[in-house]
Amino acid sequence: MNPDNIKIVAFDCDGVMFDTAEANRTYYNRILNHFNLPPLTDEQFTHTHMHTVDSSLDYILTDRGIREKADEVRKTLNYSSLIPFMKIEPGLITLLSKLRPRYKTAIATNRSDTMDQVIQEHGLEGCFDLVISARDVVRPKPFPDPLIKIMNHFSVFPEDILYIGDSELDEKASRAASIPFVAYNNPALSADIYINKLSEIEALLKL
Repeated sequence: MNPDNIKIVAFDCDGVMFDTAEANRTYYNRILNHFNLPPLTDEQFTHTHMHTVDSSLDYILTDRGIREKADEVRKTLNYSSLIPFMKIEPGLITLLSKLRPRYKTAIATNRSDTMDQVIQEHGLEGCFDLVISARDVVRPKPFPDPLIKIMNHFSVFPEDILYIGDSELDEKASRAASIPFVAYNNPALSADIYINKLSEIEALLKL
């Protein structure tokens, strides 16, 4: 990977832009509680952290009758009440301010109908040139579709994009799209670059 080629810096949301562990656990536990089911196990939580809400509910709710009702319950939840549980990652705002306008910025996330609200509630409107959520593609991560959509939108080559993620789904999507991958706080992944702080991107790109 040649940092001099990079034109687009793209981010995963959960675990990269935000520490959303508490928010996600609370969200799914509210759904489970509606059906008088026990809270998420650690194994279930790990799945929900990476996958789409539909995939997560399929995984958690093995009773098909409950699963069918869960979508209606989900629609009644006020996600804004979970925003305070989300913690913006240290260095994100500074990094975004230094990246633009020299670089285009994007998000590729498996979140679906909550991404717009998350951006708005944290005052990040205008900080990203493109946001791709699970609802914007037929196949979300681990398929490369979200990253390919970013590539096509900006009319760039794979080597022009840097994608920052923290999960195996991010790794697989990057590899499938042939896009350089930065592993954030996860040394177990296969990546081109490993970082523990978002500020390390500033040094990488000589901002």
